[in-house]
Amino acid sequence: MLIKSVLGKKPIWGENCFLADNATLIGDVVIGEYSSIWFNTVIRGDVNKIRIGNNVNIQDGSVIHATYKKSSTSIGNYVSVGHNAIIHGCMIDDYVLIGMGSIIMDNAIINSNTIIAAGSVILENTVVESNSIYGGIPAKKIKCIDQSKSKKEIERIANNYIIYSSWYK
Repeated sequence: MLIKSVLGKKPIWGENCFLADNATLIGDVVIGEYSSIWFNTVIRGDVNKIRIGNNVNIQDGSVIHATYKKSSTSIGNYVSVGHNAIIHGCMIDDYVLIGMGSIIMDNAIINSNTIIAAGSVILENTVVESNSIYGGIPAKKIKCIDQSKSKKEIERIANNYIIYSSWYK
């Protein structure tokens, strides 16, 4: 794994995290407990801060970045970021599933209990409603979802990644 300091800021992470051998963490990055950063993922906090909560999984090939002097990146608790997603200068609340290959742009806000369908593009400044599924390019609201069912399913996926990461420790 590549851990680099930039401008005196060094990535830190909580207890029981899994960082894949070839994951890259740079600069002002803080990751909570029981989170996992998978193979070929890059989290680059060189131009602005990146905050990642507890029980988060950032799956293979994803890129987390921000915009200089403009947009930091914040990811809440119990968030799953699918393979090859790009998360850039945005805010993702708790209990969110970001589908594989999705792109979340600057200043977008993804509210809780939300699913972003695979391959979707959330444009800059978009506010995604809670308890919804969004999909497409650009992403639009597809439907409302039941909060208790969605939260349980999103939490189940996040908890599965805690199990998967234990296989590598």
